Amino acid sequence: MDVIATVNGAINDFVWGAPAIILIMGVGLFLTIRLKGVQFRNWGFLIKNTYVKAFKDAKKEASDAGEGEISSFQAAMASVSAVVGSGNIAGVATAIASGGPGALFWMIIAALVGMATKFAEIFLGVSYRKKAEDGSLVGGPMYYIGAGLNAKWLGKIVAVLFLFFSVVISAVVDTNTIAGAVEETCGVAPIITGIILAIVTAIVIFGGITRIGEVCGLLSPFMAGAYLLCGLLIIVLNITAVPAAIGTIVKAAFNPQSVLGGAAGIGVMQVMRYGMARGIFSNEAGVGSAAVTHSAAKVDNPMKQALWGPLEVFVDTIIVCTVTGLSIVLSGLWTTDLDGVALTMGAFRELLPGNWGHFVVLGASILFGFSCLITFYNYMEKGWIYLFGSKGKILVKIIWIIFIIIGSYSTLGIVWDLADTCNGIIIIPNLIALVVLSGKVVKAKNEFYEVEIPKYEAEKKQ
Repeated sequence: MDVIATVNGAINDFVWGAPAIILIMGVGLFLTIRLKGVQFRNWGFLIKNTYVKAFKDAKKEASDAGEGEISSFQAAMASVSAVVGSGNIAGVATAIASGGPGALFWMIIAALVGMATKFAEIFLGVSYRKKAEDGSLVGGPMYYIGAGLNAKWLGKIVAVLFLFFSVVISAVVDTNTIAGAVEETCGVAPIITGIILAIVTAIVIFGGITRIGEVCGLLSPFMAGAYLLCGLLIIVLNITAVPAAIGTIVKAAFNPQSVLGGAAGIGVMQVMRYGMARGIFSNEAGVGSAAVTHSAAKVDNPMKQALWGPLEVFVDTIIVCTVTGLSIVLSGLWTTDLDGVALTMGAFRELLPGNWGHFVVLGASILFGFSCLITFYNYMEKGWIYLFGSKGKILVKIIWIIFIIIGSYSTLGIVWDLADTCNGIIIIPNLIALVVLSGKVVKAKNEFYEVEIPKYEAEKKQ
C-alpha cells in the first residue's frame, strides 16, 4: 500500500501541477468567452426550460419527440445524483483538512468557469450519441472524441479510463464514505455496510437505465433539500460569525500560511490544487461524465439538454459545497485531526441545536453515496459498451458489486488521492476535445438562443 501511495502521489503531483490547473481554468474561460458567458446570463430562461418545465409539464416532457430512454428531467436528476454525492460532504472536508479553508474559494472559482464546460459536454454528448447493439442510446466523451475528432483510438483510451474512473470515484470512494459515516455514528463494521450496499445497488442496476432514472428522480430532490435546509440553519444560527468565516476563506486562498501558520508548509498552489481537484471531483465539470447520462434523455435538440449543465454545477458546488465548507469553517474543527465525513459530521453536531446534527450528515452520506453508486455504474457500463459492445454487461455488474465491498474498508487517504489521480488524467483528452469541437457548440447555441430567447422575452411580457 505504501508503494501504491508513493507512485500515486508522484502522478498526482504531475496531473494536478500548474500546467493542469492552467488547462482547466483556461479551457473554462475559453468556453465562457466563446459562449458569451452562457452560465451568467438568461438565468430565468435556463430555470424555466429545465426545472420549471420538468415539474410543471412532466407528462409532456416524458413523451417529447426525439429518441431516448428516460425523460430530460430523469436524465438531469441522474446526473445531479452523480455530482451531488460524497464530494459535497467528505470531499469538501478533505479539501479543507488538507489545504485549509482557502480550498473552498478555489472550488467555487473552478465551478464558475466549469458551468460553461459542462454546458458544452452535455451538448456534445447528446449530439454524438448512437444506438448500441441492444437498442439503448449511448454517448459520452469517448463518443464525441472518437467521432468528433475522428480519433477512435483516443476514444478507446478514454473509455478505458472511464472504467477505472467509475470504480475509484464511486464504487470505492462513495462506499468508503458511507461505511465511514455509519461506523462513526452506529459502530457498524465497514464490511457489513459494504455488503448491504452491494445487495441494494445490485437490485437497482439490474433494472437498467430506466430504473436508475426513476430512483434518482425520487432521491435527488429529497436528499439535497434536507441536507441544504440543515446547512442553511447552521448559517442562520451563526450569522454573526459568517463574515469572519468568509474572510478566513478568502485570506487563506491567497495567503494560506497567515491562517494555517508557517509550520504548515502549504502554499497557494497546493491550496488551489486541493480546491480544484476536489471541486472537479464534486461537480465533474471537465470530466465529461455528465454527457454519458444526459445522452439517454428524450430530447429532439441537444441544446435543450445542455441547459441543465450550468444549473448542475451551480447546485452542486456554489450551493451545496459552499454550505458544507462554511459549516466546517464556522465550527473551527478544521484545525483538529478530523478529516473526511467525520469532520463534516462533527461540524453539524457542533453547530445544530441538540445532539442530532451528525445524523443529518449520516443520512445525507447514505443517500448521496447510494445515488452515486447507481449512476456511476451507468458510466462504467457505457465505457464497456464502447470497448466491447453490449455483450458481457453481466460481468460489469459483478465487478461493480465486488468493488463496492472492497471500497467499504479501504484507507481514507489513499482512496481520495486515487480519486484525484483518476480525475486528473481523464480531463486532459476531454478538455482538448472541447476546445477542438467548441465551434460546433457555439454555432448550435447561437442558433438556439436566437429563436428561443425572443420567445421567452415575449412570454414574460404577456
